[in-house]
Amino acid sequence: MPRARIAAIEPLSIRPLTPSRLPDLGRVLGGTWGSSCWCIYPRCTATEERGLPGPGGAGDRRRREMTKLASRRRAPGLLAYRGGEAVGWVAIAPRPELRRVDASKATPPVDGVAVWVIPCITVRRRARGGGVAVELIRAAVAYAKKQGAPAVDAYPRAGKGRVHDDFAYYGTEPLFRKAGFQVIRKPLKGMPKGWTPRVTMRVVC
Repeated sequence: MPRARIAAIEPLSIRPLTPSRLPDLGRVLGGTWGSSCWCIYPRCTATEERGLPGPGGAGDRRRREMTKLASRRRAPGLLAYRGGEAVGWVAIAPRPELRRVDASKATPPVDGVAVWVIPCITVRRRARGGGVAVELIRAAVAYAKKQGAPAVDAYPRAGKGRVHDDFAYYGTEPLFRKAGFQVIRKPLKGMPKGWTPRVTMRVVC
């Protein structure tokens, strides 16, 4: 049976990111963002990202930083596998650790709840449409709950319109609804022209 067919019918396996799985993360992110992303963007302000230590280019420094995060007891996110192949990624962390998210005018906190946040979800193109994203979101919520999170927030694009790949990483409102989230804040008014309208959604753990 062709590998593609096997991958389509085999069950999904979701695993926390570890240093040994960094190459799998690179393969998942490579389709949309190239090999230099490593999902560091939501965790650092622009100044912090420029100051990441070590030789090499920006991609090398981001990979080293994600390797450090993946070495901790609490993983920075989860990978989905199907047919032995990495097909998806979801990042999950307490909001204060996502410093760019925490500082953004587009995603201010709603209240004083010590929420965790899903800032990024990515599924490889050939694996889309099979429910991978929803399963990853649900797994991320379960993981946060085990770590003591009272709730998980997300800031997806508002409405049902089609999202370009470059802006799909924070998800869509219908996607998070399927995963059990509810809107707790509608799009903010007064955002700069060209900014993507985003809702704040939450699921209580």
